[in-house]
Amino acid sequence: MKNNLLVSGSPHIHKPESIARIMWTVVLSLVPAGIAGVIIFGLSALWVTLLAVLAAVSTEFVFGLLTKKKITILDGSAVITGILLAFNLPSNVPLWLPVVGAVFSIAIGKQVFGGLGQNIFNPALVGRVFLMASWPKYMTTFVKPFSIDAVTSATPLAALKEGKIIEHLSYLDLFLGKHGGCIGEVCILALLIGAAILLIKGYISWHIPVTYIFTTALFTYIFGAKTLFAGDWLFHILSGGLILGAFFMATDYVATPLTAQGQLIFGVGCGLLTAIIRLWGGYPEGVAYAILMMNGATPFIDRYTKNRIYGTK
Repeated sequence: MKNNLLVSGSPHIHKPESIARIMWTVVLSLVPAGIAGVIIFGLSALWVTLLAVLAAVSTEFVFGLLTKKKITILDGSAVITGILLAFNLPSNVPLWLPVVGAVFSIAIGKQVFGGLGQNIFNPALVGRVFLMASWPKYMTTFVKPFSIDAVTSATPLAALKEGKIIEHLSYLDLFLGKHGGCIGEVCILALLIGAAILLIKGYISWHIPVTYIFTTALFTYIFGAKTLFAGDWLFHILSGGLILGAFFMATDYVATPLTAQGQLIFGVGCGLLTAIIRLWGGYPEGVAYAILMMNGATPFIDRYTKNRIYGTK
């Protein structure tokens, strides 16, 4: 009798997923927020996004040639970096700014560590904080949404930080993106549509986004006003880059913990740091810095939240 059973090395269970398939699905999930950004801020938002993507892909290609490694521009990871960087920029920045930021994101945030799978920080956020440190004026000047003229407008978080009140700004306005801000962070509805795609496909889990958002809301509710337990937690959820960061950047496979327990710790840490920076820091937004700091803590979290190896004590 012929034996048709073959025994090979693990893994023994395969799924039809690949890096490219996952990455391009993430790109697809970001399309609703990109469309919303163009509708809200005009064609300038589209140009910023296209230039950031082109610069990111080009830099990835050049580094592949210089290091004589396999060219990986078709896997979609550089495209995601470019999109996320653009989504963290105002729509009215000079067109050279997203190019410089994308080159820095790929070259310093990704390739110097060895490329995809070896970077310890989210590349798009590395580019964002580099631009913030280098050209803060451009990074903190926002245009009024749905405006033909380039009228500057304060973001809700900046107004709150300065003790100002933005008139006629409701929670619905915050949810739909009718306020100043970065290209891809303002329309919460579009971001949630994209997040739903990733959750349904199983490409991200709930652990980091839910704990991140909940911790930020809880901390700002307790300490976000002059008296305890009176802070406007919903305002903090709907403002700034919290939703974009929680679902699309804090869930980076490479720079976040491997276990569910570690991801819960990571989400809580991101939430605490974001709330602390927003409430008491010199900058009204803290998402980028919070995620990067927790990226740096990921190896330590992984070390102390290892899965149990069965058969050993």
